Amino acid sequence: MSEPGRVVPARRRGLADEVADRIRDAIFDGAYPPGSQLREVELSAALGVSRGPVREALLRLEREGLARSEWHRGATVTSLSEQDVAELDTLRAALEQLAVALVIDRAPAEGLADVDAAVARMARAADEHEMVRCDIDFHDAVYAAAGHRRLLEAWQAIRSQVHLFLLTRVGVEADGYLAAIPEEHRQLAAALRAGDREAALELFATHRRHAFDILTGK
Repeated sequence: MSEPGRVVPARRRGLADEVADRIRDAIFDGAYPPGSQLREVELSAALGVSRGPVREALLRLEREGLARSEWHRGATVTSLSEQDVAELDTLRAALEQLAVALVIDRAPAEGLADVDAAVARMARAADEHEMVRCDIDFHDAVYAAAGHRRLLEAWQAIRSQVHLFLLTRVGVEADGYLAAIPEEHRQLAAALRAGDREAALELFATHRRHAFDILTGK
């Protein structure tokens, strides 16, 4: 227990954080699709750690929205419900509209260069999972270029869930995904660089709506 008025020294990044990173990467790589069980015993054996760090890691992933825990099933990778999809879509739209407006109004040249670099990496994506990572990297670059710290933090709070949203979209329909996504993002980046707010907002909205429609069967 700390003394009154004293700040407790920060602990270094722990083993549970590293375990969470490994499990998160495995989810994003498709090793654990939505609905898969995340068994502590199996994960601890695979990662060569005790069950304690695995249990802590799963709690971190649960806070991110990547895992859910039920007393009779244990932890599973989150399967997005219709309400989850709708809420993520509307929240992402609200955040993205502000980000796009700020990028057009004040993004530095290096911020736009990072957006272009994220698009260029898409051409080298080997599979759908890597492309989804590139898609998230693109949006990371857009939020960073907006130059709004709290907006970036709000995006980071839902980032893992949006990643899961996109993986779920690919699971529903992968045909043409690898071919179409790079061009969609080239158009988004071009609209940002051109400074055309109306066109950029419409293109970003269309981009979001396409994924939403696939997930909801519209």
